[in-house]
Amino acid sequence: MPAEELTAVDESATVALWEAAGLTRPWNDPRVDFRRALEGPSSTVFGVRDGVALVGAAMVGEDGHRGWLSYVGVAPAHQRRGVGRALVEVAQSWLGARGVAKALLMVRRENDAARGFYAALGFAEEDVVVLGRRLGAP
Repeated sequence: MPAEELTAVDESATVALWEAAGLTRPWNDPRVDFRRALEGPSSTVFGVRDGVALVGAAMVGEDGHRGWLSYVGVAPAHQRRGVGRALVEVAQSWLGARGVAKALLMVRRENDAARGFYAALGFAEEDVVVLGRRLGAP
């Protein structure tokens, strides 16, 4: 199941897929995130197709030391068919080719299905606390 780098023409299909997979939140605009990933020199978005239909997509980026996977989503009708695994593998290969030694991602604590998926792929909970602060509007 080959994954490919997506382009600007894939924006609407990718955002629709992320929405169908339950990955979007009102405070993050997935269209802006998609565009920023494609425009940046250290990020991209990969997709998997079933024929012409986009059935999986993942954003990947790196900060020079760590790699991050975001928006790893698979259309509900295509889950448990290896699409998510293919996306994670291509993202890790992309990071490795750039000399990045570690891939990270964030999963909401209550999302047991996602936590189990990533554990099966060799990801483990890190002994860190993620701190955050919204920038801009209070």
